[in-house]
Amino acid sequence: MQAKRTVDELFTAALRRERPALARLLSLIERGSNDARSIGRLSFPLSGNAYTVGITGAPGAGKSTLTSAIIGHVRSRTLEVAVLAVDPSSPFTGGAILGDRVRMQDHATDDGVFIRSMATRGHLGGLSLSTPEAIRLLDAVGYPWVMIETVGVGQVEVEIAGKADTTVVVVNPGWGDAVEAAKAGLMEIADVFVINKSDRSGAEQTRHDLEAMLDLSDRPRDGWRPPIVSTVGTTGQGANDVWAAVLDHRAAVTADGTLIRRREVRLHDELRDIVARRLEQRALAMFGSERWESIRHDVLQRTVDPWSAADALLSTIEA
Repeated sequence: MQAKRTVDELFTAALRRERPALARLLSLIERGSNDARSIGRLSFPLSGNAYTVGITGAPGAGKSTLTSAIIGHVRSRTLEVAVLAVDPSSPFTGGAILGDRVRMQDHATDDGVFIRSMATRGHLGGLSLSTPEAIRLLDAVGYPWVMIETVGVGQVEVEIAGKADTTVVVVNPGWGDAVEAAKAGLMEIADVFVINKSDRSGAEQTRHDLEAMLDLSDRPRDGWRPPIVSTVGTTGQGANDVWAAVLDHRAAVTADGTLIRRREVRLHDELRDIVARRLEQRALAMFGSERWESIRHDVLQRTVDPWSAADALLSTIEA
């Protein structure tokens, strides 16, 4: 039986583009174990080169089909790309884990493409912390482009997609009104709008609605007004236009320094979130201890108020 490889050995193999080793490292990152911390220490110094593209939109918008078409266009330019299909659902219920791979199966045998679905899997902090680590790993092993496709437009998905260097929001003709878009936070995060399935009726009205919403919003953000691109994902129509819009946005944010500022903000937010999660973990570990039971008893007896009790408990964490 082959001996189990260490994280260092797996990382070295992943740098040689051994796909099983890369897949194993991503699984360790999803679980958020001590091994994940080791992977982070190895990846971080080698990262910072890949450009990330977030692709989000309502379920049924055709994101996976469109992503597959974009991958095809990117590969026609001999560029390598990695794709993370973010699925916040339980790994036991499946979610879109299989569906994403089925839709992108045309690229399954392409050595220049790496596709992986990610679920929370009990990681402390969930996808909001494991996804940046996964991106850094893909960056470190040499993928110049990393796409993050989200399953839906819940809080987690919008948060993750909105932290990419360029965020593409996919809508369909007859997608709904501005109120729903505002609720989902799509107007705030979009750098490029895509009207997919634009061969259907209502595409022009959707374009008109988006233009009106942009006129009424606080945009342009950083001097950039999101372009609106029409596509038909099933045929690949417009995939080249989406990619051209991404390249235009990359050029704009690179030229005026916005890209550097965005990445600094992301690292700041990630550090803050990690500290908060670690403190939360230490607090949860305290429950059930003798100290906790003693203070809880005092609160129940009304000899100590809850805020004073909390301060007493937190003082042990801060020490």
